Amino acid sequence: MIELLFDIGLYHYLILALILFSIGFFGAIVAKNMLKVLISVEFMLTAVNINFIAFAGFFDNIKLSGFVFSLFYLAVGAVEIAIALAIFYLMFRTKQSVNTEDYNCGKE
Repeated sequence: MIELLFDIGLYHYLILALILFSIGFFGAIVAKNMLKVLISVEFMLTAVNINFIAFAGFFDNIKLSGFVFSLFYLAVGAVEIAIALAIFYLMFRTKQSVNTEDYNCGKE
């Protein structure tokens, strides 16, 4: 019985990724603050990253392509966060708000 609890299989990683993706999706839909939306999107992308690593660990014995893709994502993710924060800073300077409701493309 104890062995079943500590024998971590692929489905454990997939359930963790599903929970993270669901939290991120819900947060991106509900949040009104742009920084919260950005963090929610990062949760969703981290869930995808967990899937890459899990499938690479269980099925890709020779190539390591899932691990390499995850490292590439981490490098691109750091640049993505820096650019998004710079954009949010500029948006805050113009309207003094980071709420998504204050930014409409059609109305001024």
